[in-house]
Amino acid sequence: MDPVSAALLAQLAGGAAGALGHQAWVGLTSLVRRPFGHGDDASAQAAAVSTGEAELIRLQDEPGDTARAWALSTALAARAAVDPGFSSDLRQWHEQAKFVRTGDGDVHSTVSGGTQYGPVVQGRDFSGLTFNTPAPPPPPPAPGAETPPTQG
Repeated sequence: MDPVSAALLAQLAGGAAGALGHQAWVGLTSLVRRPFGHGDDASAQAAAVSTGEAELIRLQDEPGDTARAWALSTALAARAAVDPGFSSDLRQWHEQAKFVRTGDGDVHSTVSGGTQYGPVVQGRDFSGLTFNTPAPPPPPPAPGAETPPTQG
């Protein structure tokens, strides 16, 4: 399983994305607080790997702390590696949490500097764009400027 982004964890802990972000954080909290999966070596797993609860609480106390976000991400990955049930549930949570808009990757574009002679595309995550437009005309000469001679 891919690790859960530390940036996503920090943003959710900090209350980003309003009600949906809060709901995702509550879901993660419930998941982390569940006991390890049952099995012959469940107690050995629990002793060797953090449940992630301590890291979750630390991040909740200081959501802007990148080191705490990384610690939680690492704890989640370690627990998922030894607890198949947790891994499956964490994967499901992560797929849903990816869609929570936390502001990560927002685009803020500004076009300035006068008249633009060509297309301006604003957005995010473009690929394979082509523009079949003619070359823009040259800008008009400034008032009082000499016009260069034409070649011909």
